[in-house]
Amino acid sequence: MFVFLVRRLLQAVMVMLAVAFIAFLMFRFLGDPVNNIVSQDATQAQREEVRQRLRLDDPLVVQYGRFVVNAAKGDFGISYRNSRPVSALLAERLPATAELVLVAAVLSLVLGIPLGIYTALRPRGVLSQGLQIMSLIGISLPTFVTGILLILVFSVWLGWLPSFGRGDVVDIGWWSTGFLTASGLKALILPSFMLCLFQLTLIMRLVRAEMLEVLRADYIKFAKARGLKNRAIHFRHALKNTLIPVVTIFGLQLGGLIAFAIITETVFQWPGMGALFIQAVNFTDVPVMAAYLVMVSLIFVIINTSVDLLYNVIDPRLRTDPTRATGRGA
Repeated sequence: MFVFLVRRLLQAVMVMLAVAFIAFLMFRFLGDPVNNIVSQDATQAQREEVRQRLRLDDPLVVQYGRFVVNAAKGDFGISYRNSRPVSALLAERLPATAELVLVAAVLSLVLGIPLGIYTALRPRGVLSQGLQIMSLIGISLPTFVTGILLILVFSVWLGWLPSFGRGDVVDIGWWSTGFLTASGLKALILPSFMLCLFQLTLIMRLVRAEMLEVLRADYIKFAKARGLKNRAIHFRHALKNTLIPVVTIFGLQLGGLIAFAIITETVFQWPGMGALFIQAVNFTDVPVMAAYLVMVSLIFVIINTSVDLLYNVIDPRLRTDPTRATGRGA
């Protein structure tokens, strides 16, 4: 277990160093940072003074090492567009994105697992067939189309829910939350459902497929032969083994929720990190783009490593064969 942990941590460090290098190259190939800082009327002497002050004349390796050290401290420099520290901008936008992703993740689990179980236990039912069709539509439709349809129905036609914004928020220290206000909760409904829809249908179909496979296993047949009740067979024996692969998929898709939040935040004008990244792309705000890339990659790495460790704890067989944890080689 210790060797497995060390190997995963070393892999995580290598991945983050590679991501940091890609983010660092953005400063080199997306224009001269000096041109984004000084005015167009600046003289050559002023430009050289800024270049020396930012230590941009140092060797590439030295600049990369300095970027990694500063990134490890949470220092990504100053935003070209806002003239503010990038870390402060991300800290302001983080609560909105975190709450959106949290609600979407909870919805996908709370709805996806029971629906998957129901469609597995009632495979020929009319409701099960309808849920299967809806799940196929949910996976097939592009996310932005789903969001536009939700706005059209629930905001324009029915007028029940707001079509944009985060609503009223309450500041608790540096964290701002919409969970404590009615308008904040209403504003969360449409974007969180749009964000969770793909993962919800994925979890539902995965649970259904795994449940059907487990129910055909020999130990389930033996449990039925022993006279165990269907409730005990389905929820004590079958469901436990069904959820093992769901842990991996949910962990990986949780990182996907953060990445896909860009589209959701754009459609609903949600003031999160994704919207900040889109603004940075439009204005070539390289420090913000680099910081967002590093932060999202770090979240992916943490989630992936945690899932591998959790999988190793759930299934003791993997302690002797770690490569089976997620079906990947070490």
